[in-house]
Amino acid sequence: MSTNTLAGAAPKPGIAELSELEPIAKIRRRWPTWLGAILSILMVAGIGHELLGEGLAGLSRTAPASWIFYLVFVLKYMVGPTFDFIIYRRLWNIPWSGMIALHRKRIANDVILGYSGEAYFYAWARQRTKMIAAPFGAIKDVSILSALAGNAITLLLLAMALPLASEMLTPAQFKTGLISAAVILGMSLPFLLLSRRVFSLSRKELWAVFGIHIGRLFSDSLLVAFAWAFALPGVGFGTWILLAAARMLVSRLPFVPSKDLLFAGFAIILIGQGEALSEMLSFMAALTLLLHAILIAGFSLLGIFRKDL
Repeated sequence: MSTNTLAGAAPKPGIAELSELEPIAKIRRRWPTWLGAILSILMVAGIGHELLGEGLAGLSRTAPASWIFYLVFVLKYMVGPTFDFIIYRRLWNIPWSGMIALHRKRIANDVILGYSGEAYFYAWARQRTKMIAAPFGAIKDVSILSALAGNAITLLLLAMALPLASEMLTPAQFKTGLISAAVILGMSLPFLLLSRRVFSLSRKELWAVFGIHIGRLFSDSLLVAFAWAFALPGVGFGTWILLAAARMLVSRLPFVPSKDLLFAGFAIILIGQGEALSEMLSFMAALTLLLHAILIAGFSLLGIFRKDL
């Protein structure tokens, strides 16, 4: 009698199950290394171009006197990579050195091209396949969920803002707002209706990542409101919160031309300091570029001593 037929004998695991337990050998292809190097060079070139263009002019404007502004600004700068680290720590248990890769991902998206940072992070993950078996699916899911979280917040803000702003908007502007809302909803629905085919992560992980993205958006808006409050005192904090929400709303609306002018119009209506806020936004953009440059230089020096970065 075969031992497999003995009563109480545990069934043998299938071949597919055993293969999942086998360690995945580190890939020997060199394209992730070359891709990471090329994107790093492009990051440096992009930062240099921005700083030598209008970036230094932005830094030359009147800087806020409050030291708390700079503390809050650094915290705001850390929001994106930190929340990304929370996500990938949960999904892959990445080491703390992953924060460097996530900062580079954010810098690449800012100064090269949207989603070029995801390409860099994918290359970084592929070089660590003993830790990560299939990085593409997770990175894709995280990116899509980031967009869906932004769309959800935008739709919520539109639902709150349009009825209140109906008297301040022209009929054409109100119609544009409604069309924008319909387009945002239409862009999100296919991912929701075809979620089983689109996403790779489990439903539990998808909801967890979505919640983390929502937390990132609220944290970013709250910190930017604090930064503006310390840079331009004399305005109630509640007004800055409202203006931060308007900033996020305007930045994500499709079919809206001259978004900067529209946001400046909100600023003038709410605080009467549209020009001062525009200068502050230019200063913060230039300060962001300066931090990008400092981090890229620091990471490059660190990479000389640590080859695992």
